[in-house]
Amino acid sequence: MTGTPARARKYSSVAGAAVPFGEGIRIAPGLDKEAGAAMSAYTAFFAAGACADLPAPYAEVWVVLSGALRVGEGSDAVTLRAGDYVHVPEQAPGVVEAFEDTTMVCVSVPAH
Repeated sequence: MTGTPARARKYSSVAGAAVPFGEGIRIAPGLDKEAGAAMSAYTAFFAAGACADLPAPYAEVWVVLSGALRVGEGSDAVTLRAGDYVHVPEQAPGVVEAFEDTTMVCVSVPAH
């Protein structure tokens, strides 16, 4: 990982550090391509009722820290609650919808 320091680095899930990413959605950036990382990591905050299209040009793993949401499309959709995690493949169809205020950590490869 060229450019990335060989040491542990701390990131925060504090909502105040997040930037808007659509209606009721905020993202708190952590690792990214500009930092020279091989992966991206960020915290996402979804207000109850917030919804976003799912397809992305990279695979992700989401770990739900608090709240509840649904991910996917139709009968393939899964419901996640605090402590659950999900693999979201590249270009997975569907949406992500928060049933209640939700905080999660998202990690993707490659970095973006």
